[in-house]
Amino acid sequence: MVALSPELQIRLSQPLKIGHVEVNSRVLQSPLSGVTDLVFRRLVRRYAPDSMMYTEMVNATGLHYVKQLPIIMEVDPNERPISIQLFDCRPDFLAEAAQKAVAEGADTVDINMGCPVNKITKNGGGSSLLRQPELAEEIVRSVVKAVEVPVTVKTRIGWTDKEINILDFARRMEDAGAKMITVHGRTRAQGYNGSAKWEWIAKVKEILSIPVIGNGDIFSVEAAVKCLELTGADGIMCSRGTLGYPFLVGEIDHFLKTGEEKPPLTPVERLECAREHLQMLWEYKGDRGVRQARKHMTWYSKGFMGAAELRGQLSVIENVHQGLELIDAAIARLNQSGWQDVAEPELVALS
Repeated sequence: MVALSPELQIRLSQPLKIGHVEVNSRVLQSPLSGVTDLVFRRLVRRYAPDSMMYTEMVNATGLHYVKQLPIIMEVDPNERPISIQLFDCRPDFLAEAAQKAVAEGADTVDINMGCPVNKITKNGGGSSLLRQPELAEEIVRSVVKAVEVPVTVKTRIGWTDKEINILDFARRMEDAGAKMITVHGRTRAQGYNGSAKWEWIAKVKEILSIPVIGNGDIFSVEAAVKCLELTGADGIMCSRGTLGYPFLVGEIDHFLKTGEEKPPLTPVERLECAREHLQMLWEYKGDRGVRQARKHMTWYSKGFMGAAELRGQLSVIENVHQGLELIDAAIARLNQSGWQDVAEPELVALS
């Protein structure tokens, strides 16, 4: 059974202050490429109405050369608080992109300095900036000068185990004007493998005055509480734990505020959410939304007898009706025969 220490309760009882922005939750939904679109954020916010949400990361160079903003920047006027995440290595392009993000309604602008994917790092973005701290500092200063909303940074602890430079890097980000930093406790070389090194998050917290958010291996309420206790972080950010489980942010937020654990959702409840997710993606993006929904549907289909077969079927759906029929049939079978938990491998890492 999970329990909050009195010290943690007191520390987390106040709103999270990001510059002049106050957020009434210490649990944030991570930006996830190909995942955290408007539809996904709506589902997460249903269970976590106070939490900060993030768009998928937006390429600042791409924004510079297009007249129409990409759909991934679309923000519902009612979905506050919201942050738009940007990536690039050009300070001027990022400053320009930040201004466009604010015009779209962003409460904060987040700069991605942690993505480990090759197609991002080879062009100087994401975690490659850990190897160019002076440039990273210039980027933050440029963006801070360009917008009036708080500027934040999401990064990792270093490039490799031999190049862990997060302490110097984090100081630079604060000195440059960042109002919050999220630290994923892995190196770029780790990708999403191995365990997150939360001890480095604790070290960052010790030396900074701005909020420090812990990230990495947050798959449950228990893990979130443990991370907060061990690191002293000002909050936590959920990433892969929300894939096929948009309830996680809300479950953690509820526990931190009340000390009460919500009962785990049944497979039927998860599949009912999957059904709604598929329908919403189709209504929002048409056939492209159905193709994007395939991965989401497979993430929902875990932990019950017949899940593996259902995943295989949902991964190749061609239209919304086919997907809805498969989910409805699975729900009917589970309601008729009952269900039992089945242990399955962890979700694969995002690319």
